[in-house]
Parts: sequence; structure tokens; C-alpha cells
Amino acid sequence: MKVLHIAEMCNPNWVSVPLVSWSHSHALSKLVDIHLVTHHRNRENIAKAGLKEGVDFTAIDSDRVGGPLNKVAAKLRGDVYSGQTIQTAFDTVTYYWFEHLVWQQLGARIKAREFDVVHRLAPVSPVTPSTLATRCREVGVPFVLGPINGGVPWPKGFDSVRRQEKEWLSYVREGYKLLPYYRKTRDDSAAIVAASKTTWEQIDPRWRSKVVYLPENAIDTTRFTARVSGPVTLPLKVVFVGRLVPYKSVDILIDACAELVRAGQVLVNIIGDGTEGPALKARVKQLQLEQGITFTGWVDHPQMQHHLANSHVFGFPSMREFGGGVVLEAMSVGLVPLVLDYGGPGELVTPATGFAVPMAPRPALVAGVRETLQHLIAHPEVIRPMGERARQRVMSQFTWPARAAQSFEIYRWVTGQRDKPDFGMPLAD
Repeated sequence: MKVLHIAEMCNPNWVSVPLVSWSHSHALSKLVDIHLVTHHRNRENIAKAGLKEGVDFTAIDSDRVGGPLNKVAAKLRGDVYSGQTIQTAFDTVTYYWFEHLVWQQLGARIKAREFDVVHRLAPVSPVTPSTLATRCREVGVPFVLGPINGGVPWPKGFDSVRRQEKEWLSYVREGYKLLPYYRKTRDDSAAIVAASKTTWEQIDPRWRSKVVYLPENAIDTTRFTARVSGPVTLPLKVVFVGRLVPYKSVDILIDACAELVRAGQVLVNIIGDGTEGPALKARVKQLQLEQGITFTGWVDHPQMQHHLANSHVFGFPSMREFGGGVVLEAMSVGLVPLVLDYGGPGELVTPATGFAVPMAPRPALVAGVRETLQHLIAHPEVIRPMGERARQRVMSQFTWPARAAQSFEIYRWVTGQRDKPDFGMPLAD
């Protein structure tokens, strides 16, 4: 089977969506013949990974349109951490041009039926339409859309955080359904991969027959080889990894741990950087918690696993997380995840493999995180067995070979080789 992968964001040396897209495509290349189409900014790293341009991949330069629009978006956002919906809006405009160039360069090969399937891996945002879905349907080539993920509503009572994140466009987000090719993308896709329960629920029932639920994140077992070991002794070591921005809610973790840090029962390691860094450090100083809460800063992705393996609990109170790949990374080394039961992390963590605090007003979230940590302090013997179950869950269901095998079954479905696959929703323990 020969498949054309379209992933404007795809890079083996980056993180987030670019790394997810690369890992997904690379894993699938073991099962099918892949030709990858991506933005030219990824050319160098993809070539270093062993792919030959013109043979294994095509690099598209869409900066004639994307460059000026990105400059405008950057001015409106103010910093790289805020205003994600603003960036998505501008990226969507740019993406029409990107796909236009893709069709210019590869349309003849698609029309000649050189590819059995065309699969758009990225962008992940469900607001970004695809003109290629219609073009592929017109020439009889199945088009797979996704994984798409997004649209998790802002939780009630946190409008101040929403404004801090400069998410003004989120108030009119439903307007994306008026974009050109929004309906045609869904009408003409042979399959739509929804990567979260929220995204699945937001898809109109008219398209549900072609929707498959499949989380987009997985683990590269060659990157994450470290494992926790030895008995758990107090103080309890809690680690956070992520951007220090308002919606990640690191302040909730700090306030929840405050009295436990003072009592010498908990140590917290905060890994990451962002606009909230100075305020969070000031909060720690104000509460006189410097002896128990450390800010490590940004850590290169390959080195992160060693910081994780030196901890017991992964504290991740992000209140609006779409995917939560970092939760899987922590679980893969044997940490017990402590997340909020909202968005992606709530679908990744089960009662047998971690703790998910129900979404509630901020004081209740602080109390819920604190009570969970107090339970683990009182019963440290549950940590290693739960962490091992978390690791086994990841290794059995959330590795890139497993994800590639599932995607391959979708390809078989859209090419008429099998019935529609059902991977569950959400995945059961």
C-alpha cells in the first residue's frame, strides 16, 4: 500500500505536534510505503533522519503567504505562549495556500492513482479545513482526516485564566464552521480520526459513520527507556513538566503542596519555562517554600526522562489540555499521574493507573490535589504498583507501533479490505 502523508508540522527534533506527526508517519513507514509532504522548515531535520528529498518526502515553501501572516499573528499574541486560537486562525488561512501548493506539486500523481490513500496528519486542529479532501474524492482516492483534536470548552469559573491566555477568539470559535470547505472536508473524507471524546462529540451526527476515535499521542520506546526503581521513601517527589502558562495551572499544584512542603513530606520539581515563571517563583518565595519547590527550567526532550525517573508522582493540573502526551511520557517511566479529569489527560488516566481530580472551582481543585497527595504520603506502598500499571497501559496501548497498526486498519477500511475498525471510546483499561 502506498500512502501520501500530509503534515505541514512534522519534525523529529521538535516537540508537540511536529514530533507527534513525525513519530506517527515514521511508525507507519514500517507497514506501508510513505511519501511525506511537509513545510520546508522541516527539511533539514527530516533529511538528517534518513529520508531523501524528492524520493521519500517533499518540502513545500508556503512562506510567501505564511510569513507575513505569522508576523501579524505574533504581534497580536505578544508572546509565543499566549493566544493559541489567534495563531490557529492565521495558520488556517495559510494552510489553504499550503494545500494549493501541495496540489500543484503532487496533484498529477494523486490523479494518476499513484497513492492508495492520502492522509492528513497535521494540522491537528479541527477548525482547519482541507481542499484536498474534495480533490481526492473526485479522483477516487480515499482521504483520511486526522487525528483532529481541540475544542475543549473553557471550564466554568476560569474566565480570568482564559483572558490571561489571550483566548479572545475562543468566544466565537464556532465561527470556523462557516469557513470555506469546512463541510466539504467532512463530506469528502473517507475517514475522520477524532483524537478525543470532546472532538468526537462535536462532530455532527451526519458524519459519525466515518469517525474513528483514536488518541493522537503515543510513546517512542527508543526515546523513553528510563524507569523508576527502588522503594518509595518520603518525602514524596512530585514533578511537573510543561509550559509555564496560566492554563497549565502550576499555581494550583504549588498551593496544594504548600503545607506538605512545609512539613517536609513533599518535594516539587517544576520543569519548563514560560510567561508565568516569574509570578510562580514569586508565589513560592512569598509562601516560603524555596526549600521544597525547585524550578529546573527548560530541559531538552531526550534528557527529560531522567528527571521523571527521579520522581514518584507526575503532578499535572492543566485545566484545558487537548492531548496530554507528556502524561503518557511520565506513565511510561512508571510515575503515578495526578491530573484533572478534564480534556485529554482524563481519557488517558484510569482509576487503576493514576488519579484524576474532578473539575471544580479552584479551591476544590487545590483541595483535591492536596488530598490525593496526602493519601499517597499515608500509603506509599501503592505508588510502585500503580506506576507499573500505568507503564503497562502505555506499553500495551500507546506506543507508536501500536498506533501505526491501528492507523493501518483504517487504511484497510477506506480501501475496502475490512469493515470499520472500533478501537473503543475512550480506550478502556
